[in-house]
Amino acid sequence: MLKLGLGLGIIAFAPIVLGLLFQIYGRYDAIGVMLIIAFVVLVMMGFCGFFSCLLHMLPRKRACEGAVVEEDSDTNNRADASTIKKHRIGCCVVETAGPGESTVKNSTHNVSSSSNNNNHSSSSLGEEEQEHTVVMALGDANPSDIDEDLHSRQLAVYGRETMRRLFASNVLVSGMQGLGVEIAKNLVLAGVKSVTLHDEGVVELWDLSSNFLFSENDVGKNRTLASVQKLQELNNAVVVHTLTTELKKEQLSDFQAVVFTDVSLEKAIEFNEYCHNHQPPIAFIKTEVRGLFGSAFCDFGPEFTVFDVDGEEPHVGIIASISNDNPALVSCVDDERLEFQDGDLVVFSEVRGMTELNDGKPRKIKNARPYSFTLEEDTTNFGTYEKGGIVTQAKQPKVLNFKPLKVALNEPGDFLLSDFSKFDRPPLLHLAFQALDKYLTELGRFPIAGLEEDARKLISLAESINESLGDGRLEDINPKLLRHFAFGAKAVLNPMAAMFGGIVGQEVVKACSGKFHPLFQFFYFDSMESLPTEPLDSRDFRPLNSRYDAQISVFGSRLQKKLEDAKAFIVGSGALGCEFLKNVALMGVSCGSQGKLTVTDDDVIEKSNLSRQFLFRDWNIGQAKSTVAASAAASINPHLNIEALQNRVGPETENVFDDAFWENLNVVINALDNVNARLYVDQRCLYFQKPLLESGTLGAKCNTQMVIPHLTENYGASRDPPEKQAPMCTVHSFPHNIDHCLTWARSEFEGLLEKTPAEVNAYLSNPSEYTAAMQNAGDAQARDNLERVLECLDKEKCETFQDCIVWARLKFEDYFGNRVKQLIYTFPEDASTSTGAPFWSAPKRFPHPLQFSSNDPGYLHFVMAASILRAETFGIPIPDWVRNPKKLAEAVDRVIIPEFQPKKDVKIVTDEKATSVTAASVDDSLIINDLINKLEHCRKNFPPGFRMKPIQFEKDDDTNFHMDLIAGLANMRARNYSIPEVDKLKAKFIAGRIIPAIATSTAMATGLVCLELYKVLDGGHKLDDYRNTFANLALPLFSMAEPVPSKVMKHRDMSWTVWDRWILKDNPTLRELIDWLKEKGLHAYSISCGSCLLYNSMFPRHRERMDKKMVDLAREVAKVDLPPYRRHLDVVVACEDDDDNDIDIPQISIYFR
Repeated sequence: MLKLGLGLGIIAFAPIVLGLLFQIYGRYDAIGVMLIIAFVVLVMMGFCGFFSCLLHMLPRKRACEGAVVEEDSDTNNRADASTIKKHRIGCCVVETAGPGESTVKNSTHNVSSSSNNNNHSSSSLGEEEQEHTVVMALGDANPSDIDEDLHSRQLAVYGRETMRRLFASNVLVSGMQGLGVEIAKNLVLAGVKSVTLHDEGVVELWDLSSNFLFSENDVGKNRTLASVQKLQELNNAVVVHTLTTELKKEQLSDFQAVVFTDVSLEKAIEFNEYCHNHQPPIAFIKTEVRGLFGSAFCDFGPEFTVFDVDGEEPHVGIIASISNDNPALVSCVDDERLEFQDGDLVVFSEVRGMTELNDGKPRKIKNARPYSFTLEEDTTNFGTYEKGGIVTQAKQPKVLNFKPLKVALNEPGDFLLSDFSKFDRPPLLHLAFQALDKYLTELGRFPIAGLEEDARKLISLAESINESLGDGRLEDINPKLLRHFAFGAKAVLNPMAAMFGGIVGQEVVKACSGKFHPLFQFFYFDSMESLPTEPLDSRDFRPLNSRYDAQISVFGSRLQKKLEDAKAFIVGSGALGCEFLKNVALMGVSCGSQGKLTVTDDDVIEKSNLSRQFLFRDWNIGQAKSTVAASAAASINPHLNIEALQNRVGPETENVFDDAFWENLNVVINALDNVNARLYVDQRCLYFQKPLLESGTLGAKCNTQMVIPHLTENYGASRDPPEKQAPMCTVHSFPHNIDHCLTWARSEFEGLLEKTPAEVNAYLSNPSEYTAAMQNAGDAQARDNLERVLECLDKEKCETFQDCIVWARLKFEDYFGNRVKQLIYTFPEDASTSTGAPFWSAPKRFPHPLQFSSNDPGYLHFVMAASILRAETFGIPIPDWVRNPKKLAEAVDRVIIPEFQPKKDVKIVTDEKATSVTAASVDDSLIINDLINKLEHCRKNFPPGFRMKPIQFEKDDDTNFHMDLIAGLANMRARNYSIPEVDKLKAKFIAGRIIPAIATSTAMATGLVCLELYKVLDGGHKLDDYRNTFANLALPLFSMAEPVPSKVMKHRDMSWTVWDRWILKDNPTLRELIDWLKEKGLHAYSISCGSCLLYNSMFPRHRERMDKKMVDLAREVAKVDLPPYRRHLDVVVACEDDDDNDIDIPQISIYFR
């Protein structure tokens, strides 16, 4: 405020003082000039102080770096004339004066220069420098800083080094129709340094079918200028530039990667040749979406190095033995299967005896088996293997030699396949896209949908190109396919743009970072199966002067009407949900008078969501996801009829999502992140016979599954095997990797800071009820609970912050000193098992106790985090000095540590099948009574209203010390067992169970699903028209196949699948149900409702129920609650046929209303 006052004072008195100076020094002598100049500088400082104060009062967005274009007076030399000079600035505002004209105003006065950090030599953006605009936000920061809160899920995929390379990369995206904007969106979310948007064209109504940034108000505006502001909002740390005039090849030298989505083949070859020959090479990508057809071509230069071909963690094995042979046989423990392959390189470490292998040299292996492999090395003269050892895969870089586009067109090599049922399709599409380019060159326009003459022209061009190929020509150019290709050539469909936007966006990341294997070099894709099953005539393709005209040119107006009238349900509005909402809004789903889209999500927006869930902004943090996402989707298409709910979909919300709700739906789209919720929605769709479109992502991988009534199996029909859990004894006493340490640390965190305080509160809230429950239980768990409550309230009670430091220091001694001393006392290094084998053999690692030192920053940080969190649970104020290492060390050094003496009778669990480390005792009930008496005495020392404050683990807040404590616990334990330690970020990934996620795989998955949505809403498609997909963008790999059909069961002349449900109306009795089944040749011997048995033929008393209504039996026997909105109940009937063979019949629904 002082700065603000001084600034205002100088501004107010400036005119008066300046006038006096001119009067006194009107002759402009040297002294006068110097005084006037000094005063002008003072005035400028006043303005600076005034406006900088106002600027600091504004809310700040995420930090970023911007660029300002400054004109150079010499514009004759195109290579050097107008170099871009970049400055760090506070705030820029773009003002557009007209097409291709924009200026950048800087709201701060002082601008400090900073160098351009791109990898290429500095060069011109051409003569139209004034066309280049910048949009950015408040703030300045080091661009190499990684916002781990924002990018945590992406960091789990890429790692820090790849992210840093991305942050230094400048990318050009040319063509701002649907495909271009999808690529740009994914790159801005990924966090590259800058994205330059290029397009000379203007927005047409046609573009609204695929570009989620455009509105009808943008029609007639330049596409880049209409896109830039909304793209910038996605990530203020990325600088978004625009270019609105013709692109010159020399301008490409300012980028690490360039992407062209709408460029002629001639121009593409020119640009590609420049990029290929540039030093260093510029990654070049050409991609197109034409109706239901898409293509991508990559050229990353003559020699491109891939540092990590698959992004997977190096495989590791624990050695059990190594032979002195040529070649040597290496055997590993059967704890986990080895994932090595023949030809892999591996390195050895920690090998005892045969120490020659510990030299860090990569060695090639062969004959890889699940638990052994052969080493291509003679170990005959090596030392004899004794014990221990880790073998780790040594991942090697790979160099790729890309061909330039001109050469690759004639020598395409192997095409990347996506669908093995279309193995002959890529060469045909290679030809089709060349024919379309020739068509555009000759006629200057796209073929018109429905105009057979245009289709014939394109087919003729394809035939002539094919004939010119000589021996390489195709035998069949498939005129029917080329006809569809021609009709849809002008259209950019949103699902295709989303899919290719994900693929190409990932290729740009690869080009900028060397992470993952690039596409080498052509990829073609089509989804002809998405076309309507009924034939269309030319009138169906006529444009209606609507935002859906591009889509109508491919599918016809009848399917468009079905899309608009659809009643859809999207479950979840996170990363997948945001993409789905954008896609369906652009497609026009539920945008008609009869349509309705319901979206539900019970979660709220967090900062970590913003790197993928692009419908959210930083000012939405804390708001309901579904509400914000629905509002954003409605802004994309104002005709969208959408209702947002904040309900979890499950048994507890069946009053919201009742029978009428499900019965009214046309399709359900899952956008969930957990298996249990997916299974529930799957059962609902199965029950009400509704199509379910399922998808999921994991890092660069994604999968889609179509669940179609009466055609495919349901989602729950096949499940992944359960994830292998480490034995309890391994986690608690014998860890051998960092995952074990982090699992233990997370468990200890929850026990100390959440479960124990909660138990304390349960006791203090109602002591008599709590102690009675413990006495009734009378087991080891009850004893353990009481011991923890008593310890917390008595021996470990904290009243001051120094008490918390004492507690934390003693915990360190207990965890990392005393327990280890006890363990090695019970099992010394030379201990043997009952069979005589060494106890400490692989995978067990012999531990060593830690000696605390306040000079060790890691030890001190552990104590700080533990004491702060302990103070929180007791409601003790946290002093500022705790963050001062010197003062904290002094406080810690004052703690008196009692001497530890190992005990002889301590039992340590070694059984891998044990589920608890707490041993039961015959004296549990006596001990429990004693503990209760002690608790009663202890409770009197606390005020009546005292309660502890349990702490729930929150991984995404780096200021709460949760991850500091967990990382500290895990790393100290790792140090005990000589296990490599991890940093806090890696600890967060494992302990926080963070699912790796990136925007590109999410976009691709949703694009694929929406291609299937066309089929579902059209109706009439066969099983072999649908596609399930597994893709891994890291490799890249695309595997598409038709879904697995549902299993058919037969009896007499009847057949049914899991999709069928038999319905019996008019509120029948038990006898009527049994007789109804007898008519079908089925003899019911058991009928149940839920988990309760209503009838069994073996029980004579059940025959007394024969004339009771089924609904009354359900209420009386099964105690079923049937609210007013329920019109039926379901029963499961076990039946036999006439030959006493069990027959698995469908579920039976009894309608009683």
